[in-house]
Amino acid sequence: MSSTKQHTVIDSPYGPLTLVADDGVLCGLYMTDQRHRPAEETFGTRAEAPFAKAPFAAAEEELEAYFAGGLKEFTVELGLRGTPFQRSVWDQLRKIPYGETRTYGELADALGNPTASRAVGLANGRNPVGIIVPCHRVVGANGGLTGYGGGLDRKQRLLDFESGAALF
Repeated sequence: MSSTKQHTVIDSPYGPLTLVADDGVLCGLYMTDQRHRPAEETFGTRAEAPFAKAPFAAAEEELEAYFAGGLKEFTVELGLRGTPFQRSVWDQLRKIPYGETRTYGELADALGNPTASRAVGLANGRNPVGIIVPCHRVVGANGGLTGYGGGLDRKQRLLDFESGAALF
């Protein structure tokens, strides 16, 4: 079974964002210098704006609304690929309300495995669709910032933005 991958790059307040789709479904959103960012050659052909159809048009529209402060929950269709455990963590991430945070331990508890906070952290770090799947909303047990594939500065800026402390 073959797939048709495409990508594009859009601007954001956090720098360029690379959106990747497989068979017309968004499967990646990567920041520059992001940890665990796949190699460019795996992103497929480049689609250029303006986008006539999903997923890029829908994703770009929702991201623009989010950065303008008008969108609190993303609805764009996602094709997340990972292990069953990773996908369960990413599902939990999508349940964290806008402007709120959870700890790795709280996510492990929600998954019914309270000793899995380290594994939750590893799965969180492998989230292929940052911002839309809000891994930036996860903090350490003491509430402090811990790892973020896009960098701790971006994580703090996203949290500040969602809390109303910073606007673009």
